[in-house]
Amino acid sequence: MKNDLIFLIGFMTAGKSTIGKILANTIGWNFIDLDQEIERIENKSVIKVFKENGEQYFRQLEHQTLKRISNENNFVISLGGGTIENPENMKIISLQGIIIYLEISVQEAFKRLKYKRNRPILFNDSNEEVSDQELIERITNIYNRRIALYNQADIKINTDKMKVGKTVDTIVRILKKDFGIE
Repeated sequence: MKNDLIFLIGFMTAGKSTIGKILANTIGWNFIDLDQEIERIENKSVIKVFKENGEQYFRQLEHQTLKRISNENNFVISLGGGTIENPENMKIISLQGIIIYLEISVQEAFKRLKYKRNRPILFNDSNEEVSDQELIERITNIYNRRIALYNQADIKINTDKMKVGKTVDTIVRILKKDFGIE
């Protein structure tokens, strides 16, 4: 049986955290960002967890945290970009709530990521920044690897050119009409 949960999925910079907070406030639910929860638990940034403990450690912690949170009710949960690549995580979110895919194009993701410094995708194994071309290739590869998972969402909204407020309004309209969520 599904809990009263909404999971936001999508590529990094698609707006999951920003839209999630506003959406939760709009419908009167709680909000949690999975990456921020992991940062709270570990008392360090996601990028530092990756660097110091490795991706496998991070993914295990991510899965455990998702399992715990998914037992709650009335939560909008922003998932990290890679959370859905774990089949167990996809099973949890599919069974426990409504999945909303915030779609973003490769070009828009590149534009939004280009000047950030807090994402593992921006650095190579030697901890050096990657070139623009390499960043585009990384985004494309990850996007292609995840697209079939993104397409399993209950709702799909493209956030390339849509303002945050309009995106939230659109989601709320769909949630009311199709899922009875006020």
